[in-house]
Amino acid sequence: MNKDILGVIDATSNNNKIEDLIIHRSMAAIPFAGRYRLIDFVLSNMVNSGIDSVAIFPIFQYRSLMDHLGSGKEWDLNRKRDGLFFFPSPSIDAKFQYLGCFKQFANNMDYFERSTQKYALITNAHTVCNIDYKPVLKRHIEANCDITEVRHQGKSIGMYILETSLLIDLIKNHEKTGHHSILDVVRDYRTKFKICDYEYQGYFAQIDSIQSYFTHSLELLQPSVWKQLFLKDNPIYTKVKDEPPTRYLNGSSVKNSMIANGCLIEGHVENSIIFRGVKIEKNTVVKNSIIMQKSQIGSNCVLESVILDKDVKIKDGTTILGEPAKPFVIRKGTIQGALMNS
Repeated sequence: MNKDILGVIDATSNNNKIEDLIIHRSMAAIPFAGRYRLIDFVLSNMVNSGIDSVAIFPIFQYRSLMDHLGSGKEWDLNRKRDGLFFFPSPSIDAKFQYLGCFKQFANNMDYFERSTQKYALITNAHTVCNIDYKPVLKRHIEANCDITEVRHQGKSIGMYILETSLLIDLIKNHEKTGHHSILDVVRDYRTKFKICDYEYQGYFAQIDSIQSYFTHSLELLQPSVWKQLFLKDNPIYTKVKDEPPTRYLNGSSVKNSMIANGCLIEGHVENSIIFRGVKIEKNTVVKNSIIMQKSQIGSNCVLESVILDKDVKIKDGTTILGEPAKPFVIRKGTIQGALMNS
């Protein structure tokens, strides 16, 4: 039954509330939890559920996403049959940019028509959770549903299961029916289809703004949250990067933080997430912050409630103070100096 599901990841989302982190990448490729990308979670969920044919539909700034996923080797999707497929979408009118847009799917109808899977799973690429889709499909079949929508605490989390034949029919007839996306079909109170709900009980986070990214990232420092997301039997896979262990020099101090490989820590780090290859020099304090890959923070700095994107350089003696409700974001590749208070 597991291999009867076709995975469809809609990676076309583009939310201006998270603009500072998607200048050079799609939302699906936003770094998360020290060494992952957002798409790693939904893609790993599919693979752990036995799905071995996955199509990804990106539209904006997808170079980094394709570079991260490559052939799909880390997810065991580099196959001669089925595997991982990319279908970059042409520009679509903003009014049609909803989850599961049929117009973008229509540009690649051959993929759907040639698929052998009886069912299709449509999902967004920026939801963080660890879900097994097998019980969802079982419930869908037993309840004789046309479309099953996965929910968490009564709210949709942007995941839908339906028969592939029904999806093909919806795509082909979307102009006639006026349903331009799977969301339109589910929300139409006049629909002739049987719409069912499946309540997911585990940890769930949707990253669609700077605030949600900041809040849910720091939630991972809570052991109870970490244990719900990173499960031994259902691991989250990502692109492997071999780097040496992090070095902690004399005078360094680390409290309640997540620090990836390849870092050099001389200063004080507290309640923060530090990605690979970050350098934090002596007499510097980093609190309640997220520091992405290969950023460099000079000596005698103070950073609190800050998000540094990749390859940011902070000069000696710089102070950057954000707030938990409004973290200060520094874009990728920026060189920051001078005294700042925000």
